[in-house]
Amino acid sequence: MARSHVLVTVTGADQPGITARLTGIIATSTASLLDIEQVVVQGHLTLALLLALDDDDGLLKDLLFAAKSLGVELDFAPVEPDDPSSPSRDDQRFVVTAIGRSLGARELHAVASTLADHQGNIERIHRLSKGDLGSVEIHLGLPAGADPEPLKRSLLELGMQESFDVALQREGLFRRSKRLVVMDMDSTLIRIEVIDELARAHGVAERVAAITERAMQGEMDYDESLRQRLGLLEGLDVSVLRKLASELPLTEGAEKLIATLKRLGYRTAVISGGFSIAAEALKARLGIDYAYSNTLEVAGGKLTGRVIGPIVNGKRKAELLEVIAQAEGVLLDQVIAVGDGANDVPMLEKAGLGIAFRAKKSLRERADTSLSATGLDAILYLLGISAEELQDATARFGETPGER
Repeated sequence: MARSHVLVTVTGADQPGITARLTGIIATSTASLLDIEQVVVQGHLTLALLLALDDDDGLLKDLLFAAKSLGVELDFAPVEPDDPSSPSRDDQRFVVTAIGRSLGARELHAVASTLADHQGNIERIHRLSKGDLGSVEIHLGLPAGADPEPLKRSLLELGMQESFDVALQREGLFRRSKRLVVMDMDSTLIRIEVIDELARAHGVAERVAAITERAMQGEMDYDESLRQRLGLLEGLDVSVLRKLASELPLTEGAEKLIATLKRLGYRTAVISGGFSIAAEALKARLGIDYAYSNTLEVAGGKLTGRVIGPIVNGKRKAELLEVIAQAEGVLLDQVIAVGDGANDVPMLEKAGLGIAFRAKKSLRERADTSLSATGLDAILYLLGISAEELQDATARFGETPGER
């Protein structure tokens, strides 16, 4: 006897027992349940069931009767088992995360249009934020063999033009099993550049800024620029640095991010081209697991203008990331690195997910993704953690700092 494929769609006000009643009817029939998807939006249920059933089966009539008694609408339509218009099971799976202060139809239209331009087929959209529509997660497929880089670049350009962020990640086990988050300090975890504040206190701000600019223009490498800038700080009382370290202004969302990561069992690290007195103060303040940075030489209570040991430059940052990952038994694919400057490029490229945070275009183009429109805690959305899940964790384990 011929068996046909039928897609059953149920819509209406959500209530307990709808799915149980309908699947119970299917279970007592000769039909096979091939696929199922369900979503509830603002109390409104949409349930889709793909069935294989005999042509003379009375199942559809039974389902229609049950739906009526449940107060929901039920529609059905035959579908071809090998419909060429259906997404291929061999499609590459990706997740796009859109994050902003408030997303709307214009922003989601821009994302959806970009995906369509690159043959991206949207399969599911899931809201991550609570209250305002601040973040959504879009699951999609790209044709087998398609290069995802053009889509990644287009989404990056879209984020640069608009007031929201869009991240593309390959869906898979490693996206959902990150275990180590490594961050730069200056202008990433904190809102300032410590060396600029010290230069201002020592009256050499303009001279230090001029050296920084030369380095940014490629006229000298990072190590030489740091040596020259530190040389201008010779004689500065170390108490100035200690006081600054005790009052470091955290970046928006930093405290919430670190507290949540710790609660969920992640390991955290600061790897900075800044200074150890500040990095260690931040480590103690936030409960960060590792802190690596430059150690300044002090004599007679004053800075000598020199560094003790090797300079933590871009190459050293990448090496330290790998050292920490090995010590923790974590694969590089399970590491997230976050930074804002050219000195962070090797670290971001070494990690499974490199995030350019409020960075210049040159770094954003080399990172896996970028965040500029919101705070550091938006990284939680990139991990697929929803606001409801975060709220549940808070209710179970206590208040997260920054949520008062």
